[in-house]
Amino acid sequence: MTVFPGAASASPRVFVVDDHAMVRAGVRAELGTEVTVVGEAADVDGAVAGIRAAQPDVVLLDVHLPGGGGRAVLETLRTELPAVRWLALSVSDAAEDVIAVIRAGARGYVTKTISGPELLDAVRRVADGDVVFSPRLAGFVLDAFAAAGAAAPPSGDPATDPGLDLLSAREREVMQLLARGYTYREIGSRLFISVKTVESHASNVLRKLQLSNRNELTRWAATNRLL
Repeated sequence: MTVFPGAASASPRVFVVDDHAMVRAGVRAELGTEVTVVGEAADVDGAVAGIRAAQPDVVLLDVHLPGGGGRAVLETLRTELPAVRWLALSVSDAAEDVIAVIRAGARGYVTKTISGPELLDAVRRVADGDVVFSPRLAGFVLDAFAAAGAAAPPSGDPATDPGLDLLSAREREVMQLLARGYTYREIGSRLFISVKTVESHASNVLRKLQLSNRNELTRWAATNRLL
């Protein structure tokens, strides 16, 4: 466990947990100076002690760790440190791993195939209170929501929220991709529109559906069988 002393910073304060030193070094290099890395740890005990000491904004947490895994870190500290936000960063894309850390309190889950700029964007979004998932994990996320009680309508039932009728065809496309966890840049690339246009559509979607953030949008889309 290592805690890095430093001056206060307006950038997100990040603690990195991974049992491979080269991975931790690579993450620090990819994040660069856009965040403040306040510490790192290689196992559960070191992570618990280091996070308590550093009080970071975001913990980048590997799922598989010596001493009980990332879930053990979350379950130990989540109630004690409610202001800390957790983002799983793992080589695993197995459903059981994704669902386990979501149930334990993670705000997102991305795989280690993510690029440096995408990881930085994910950290910033989680620090701001958003939820972030690698796009192909959307189905696992829905499983986790269902386990938490966000049940979808029975098969064959149409979506009932009248807000859906307020969305244009393009807004529906943007809405579905947002709910599945795609970044603005990824949505723009898929739909051949600019990031600024995506941002405008996203704002319209949230306003028309009377939702506050992407987390609420994902739940809404799942409930209305739109993913």
